Amino acid sequence: MKCLYLECNMGVAGDMLMGALLDTIEDKDAWIEQMNHLNLPGVHLSYRTDEKCGITGTHITVTVHGVEEGQPHHELPHEHHHEQTHEHHHEQTHEHHHEHAHEHHEHSHTSLADIKQIVSQLHLSESVKKNAMAVYGLIAEAESAAHGKPVEQIHFHEVGTMDALADVIGCCLLIEQIAPDKIVVSPVRTGFGQVHCAHGILPVPAPAAAWILNGVPTMAGNIEGELCTPTGAALVRHFADEFSYQPEMTVTSIGYGTGVKDFPVANCVRAMIGTLAGKQVDETTEKMRDTILELSCNIDDMTGEELGYAKEQLMEGKAVDVYTIPIGMKKNRPGTMLSVLCKPEDRAEVVQDIFRYTTTIGIRMYECPRFILNRTQEERYTELGKLRVKISHGYGVKREKAEHEDLRKMIENNEISDGKN
Repeated sequence: MKCLYLECNMGVAGDMLMGALLDTIEDKDAWIEQMNHLNLPGVHLSYRTDEKCGITGTHITVTVHGVEEGQPHHELPHEHHHEQTHEHHHEQTHEHHHEHAHEHHEHSHTSLADIKQIVSQLHLSESVKKNAMAVYGLIAEAESAAHGKPVEQIHFHEVGTMDALADVIGCCLLIEQIAPDKIVVSPVRTGFGQVHCAHGILPVPAPAAAWILNGVPTMAGNIEGELCTPTGAALVRHFADEFSYQPEMTVTSIGYGTGVKDFPVANCVRAMIGTLAGKQVDETTEKMRDTILELSCNIDDMTGEELGYAKEQLMEGKAVDVYTIPIGMKKNRPGTMLSVLCKPEDRAEVVQDIFRYTTTIGIRMYECPRFILNRTQEERYTELGKLRVKISHGYGVKREKAEHEDLRKMIENNEISDGKN
């Protein structure tokens, strides 16, 4: 099985990831020419061999109407889509934008619908178009969450948008060309500290990147500055089948994508392509995994009726499952441990519901990678009526189970004895 491993020890930005992927293929010139003939509005790509801490890699430069994003005479987008201002610098210099922010309001701004229109007209495979829109959709959702506005009201600055879109499409195109069966991404270093932008001082990781990385293994590390951009975060979040350290694999190709800034540590993303070792299951089975969160708390001052109501309300919300375990608490009090399973993206809402419907004052959180079977449901027609059947399959097994409520109705409607009367 062909595996692509992405090492993000110095974070990840769109141009650095694109450079690392490009560095693994032989005919770089042909790929650059292909990108430049896509007719992305005003966009031109070039690459050069670069060196960081003695490591040789590829650095990609994207210009829009002849200007590289991050130059001081471009304003920041009104909706703070600020990651584009440092995609090619990997260390922020947002301050210099503020003084020019009122000089170029004639630049147009672009909505997510506009992005979709641009992508739909490019000569790309449907797979690349679909992946590109999924990645950009993540970025738009992150900006929406950060600004408290609907996705439809989020607009991006023209130059910054084309710069980011080139990064996104370039990475999607390269991944299609490499065609890995599995993509593994290392824990992502985010950096720490603060960044300056036209709207003020923000924490690192920036709100949009933090939203996208929710549920992803990350670490601040010891480098001050913003190492992971929202575009880079969205790309790895979309494509990763697994976030982990390098699996056992026979490596056949290695690529390095470099940033502009120099640090004591090599400022690059590393891409490694190879064959996974050992017996592997099929591609579909390998993708049958995800991450779920377990939120738990101990309660000793709620009645059974109150806990029952709380469980009902949690299940009507975004909880995947809710269960309770009797426990012994301090001062020999009997208590209950409430555990709620939810998807990472639903964490905030579920936490709020737990505090709303229980008396707890603290919640523990565990991130649980899990293996899952594919689940489908069929409707079958029998002499006694319609019956829904749940089917689970994968990892060499297949299970079928009739829906209990349908069986109960069959028994009641047909006056079938359960054998006890």
